[in-house]
Amino acid sequence: ALQQSCRHMEAELKDLNSSMTTPEIAREIEALRKDCASCTEKLERIKSATNHVTPEEKEKVCREQQLYRREWRRRKRMATELLDAILEGYPKSKKQFFEEVGIETDEDHGVVLPATV
Repeated sequence: ALQQSCRHMEAELKDLNSSMTTPEIAREIEALRKDCASCTEKLERIKSATNHVTPEEKEKVCREQQLYRREWRRRKRMATELLDAILEGYPKSKKQFFEEVGIETDEDHGVVLPATV
């Protein structure tokens, strides 16, 4: 019975040692209150902001993006066609030609066409 009581007290001591002390809890509560206050303040600033994007502005940006995507595809297609025409009579491979001329492709840099919104 004494050993069992001792084990029980050791387990209780282990729990108490792993738990936070009153000053630690007070510091934690204060930090959480400051965090909560800053989040509340940020939320209020966001709610009261007058610089929200209007649907018209969003539509304008989407149209511009579509225009730029079309232009990018058109220019890339023209460049590819031009290079393919040059490479028809060229004795070396496409990769060797690009290295000699110093052409960097979108694929070399991992650039992809952005998705439409």
